[in-house]
Amino acid sequence: MGYRMHPDVTLVSRIFAPESAAASFRLEALVKALADAGTKVDVLTTIPAPGTDRRGRSRAEELLEADAYRRSLLRVRRVQAKRDKTGYIRGYLSYLSFDIPAFFRLLLAPAPRVYVNEPPPTTGAVLRLVAALKRRPYVYYAADIWSDAAAGMDVPRWVVWTLRTVEQFALRGASRVLTVTPQFAKRCKELGALRVAVVRNGIDTEVFTDTGAAPEAQAVLGANPEDGEWLVYAGTASEWQGAEVFVEAFGKIVEEFPRARLLFIGQGAAWESLQNATARLAPDKVFFGQVGAEQAAAWQRAAKACLVSIRPSQGYEEAYPTKVFSALACGTPVIYAGSGPAADDIRKSGLGLACDWEATAVAEAMRTVLSGTRQFSGLREWVLNNHSLANTGSRAAKVVLETAKL
Repeated sequence: MGYRMHPDVTLVSRIFAPESAAASFRLEALVKALADAGTKVDVLTTIPAPGTDRRGRSRAEELLEADAYRRSLLRVRRVQAKRDKTGYIRGYLSYLSFDIPAFFRLLLAPAPRVYVNEPPPTTGAVLRLVAALKRRPYVYYAADIWSDAAAGMDVPRWVVWTLRTVEQFALRGASRVLTVTPQFAKRCKELGALRVAVVRNGIDTEVFTDTGAAPEAQAVLGANPEDGEWLVYAGTASEWQGAEVFVEAFGKIVEEFPRARLLFIGQGAAWESLQNATARLAPDKVFFGQVGAEQAAAWQRAAKACLVSIRPSQGYEEAYPTKVFSALACGTPVIYAGSGPAADDIRKSGLGLACDWEATAVAEAMRTVLSGTRQFSGLREWVLNNHSLANTGSRAAKVVLETAKL
C-alpha cells in the first residue's frame, strides 16, 4: 500500500529518534500511538548528530516497516541543519537553519489535519505562520519554558525579552498546548496559552530494562565496562542542568574509591565545559561520548547509580528530567542534585538519593552508593506503574486527535 498524499498529522521537530534525548523518546511515543490509531503521520526532522548512525531510523519506523498494512502510516523526512562542535542543534543560527527551510517545505507540502511541533519557540513561531496560511490548527508540545530558563542564565536582557516574545507568539496561536507538569501548565497559561493539557513524561520500558546484555566497550567513549564501578550521566547536559557538580563531587571521592569511573553519555551546551573541568581532576577516569538508546540502557543498567541534576535558580526547578525514568527503568538508583518534584519522589519512594546541588552533598551520596551501605528495590516497578512511555504517547495522541477532529 503506497503512502497517501495527505497526512493526518505533521510533526515538526529539530530532534527525533534515533537521536537519544528526552524529546526524541516523547515524540516517538506520540508517533507510535498515532499510528496505532490508524493515523497517517509525516515527521520533518534533522539528520542525527555526528557520532551516531546518521542513517539510523527510529524503532517506530522499523516496527511499522515490518507491518505491510501499517507501513504507509509513517513517513520521516530528515534534513541537514547546523550543529555546534558537540553535535548539538543550539543557538539561533542553528535553530533557523532548520526553521527557515522548514517553513518553505511545509508551505509546499500537502496540508495535514493538524500540525504538532517541539520547541525551540522559533519552530513554534514558524508553525503558527504555516498553520495560519494553511488554515490548520497546531499543537505546541511545550515540555520546557525556554524564556524562563534563559532568564536564569547569564544572557543579555534583550535576548530574554526576544525569546519570551517569540515563545508567547507560539503559545498563543496554538489550538492546544501540551506540557509535562501542572506547574508548567500554569506558566504556559500565564504566557498566553488558551488550552493546556498535562501529559507527564515517561520512558520506553521495552528499551530501558533491568535485564539484558552488558554494555560493550565503546571506542567512541573510550570506556570499558569491566574497568571499574560506574556512575553514569545519560542525556542532555545544558547550562540549566548544572552537571558540572558531578565532576566536582567525583574529584572529592576518586582517591577514596580508585575503581570509580564517571561516564557522560549524550550531548549539550555544557559538554565542552564539562570536558575542561574533567581535565583538571581525573582525566583517565571520566569519559564522554554518544551511543544509541540500547547501549545507553546497557550502561545505565550496569551502573552503580545514575546522575541527574537541575541547577537551582534557573527557572527549571519544577522540571522532571526523563533521565530519572530511564535509570529507574533499568533498575538503577538515582543520585539527584537539586530540588523539585523529582527530588520529592526519590525521597518519598526510596528511588535513590536526593541532595542539594552542591559538590560536598553529591560526593557524600556517591560515597553511599559506591560503598554499598544503602540498598534500593522496586525501582523498575515504580516506573511501570507511574511513567510508562506508552501511556505518555497515548495521552498525547488523544489530545492531537481531538485537535484534528479525527
